[in-house]
Amino acid sequence: MAVVGGGNSAGQAAVFLAETAERVHLIVREESLDKNMSRYLVDRIARTPNIGVHTGTNLSGAAGDDVLRSVTVTRDGEAAKESLPATALFVFIGADPNTEWLAGAVGLDDKGFVCTGEPTFGPDSFGRDSGNGRRPFLLETDRPGVFAVGDVRRGATRRVASAVGDGAMAVRFVHEL
Repeated sequence: MAVVGGGNSAGQAAVFLAETAERVHLIVREESLDKNMSRYLVDRIARTPNIGVHTGTNLSGAAGDDVLRSVTVTRDGEAAKESLPATALFVFIGADPNTEWLAGAVGLDDKGFVCTGEPTFGPDSFGRDSGNGRRPFLLETDRPGVFAVGDVRRGATRRVASAVGDGAMAVRFVHEL
């Protein structure tokens, strides 16, 4: 699993995910977790052996076939890219989305937030008339089967509890595909 972000929400997510995941990659743009994260959380992450912290690093890509298999990161000032195994990607980037890398992959609004659900795309966006047979799920992007949850989603409540609920809902929707 991969978590992008350097604030408390990202740190809390990494710790939570590490309870069940074999490996969690925490991808942080800043050179240190100390810049935007509480000291107690920085210490807890340091004590969690299955969390790999990648500071001074930006997410530059994602790859897979029918599912996510890996993410690509680039370290500041380096041309070389590194591939990290990941079957899930959680983005905790705050109030200003850092979603430029998603442009063209999923629909974004004019502020860069990911657009989701039928209210955005309309009931026929998945071609029910052409045989698809379903409406988009609430958290589904304009690409069938691709979901967005948490603060990166347009209209999100911007609270950790809501993001966790979004994630749980997205898992249910995946099972309904």
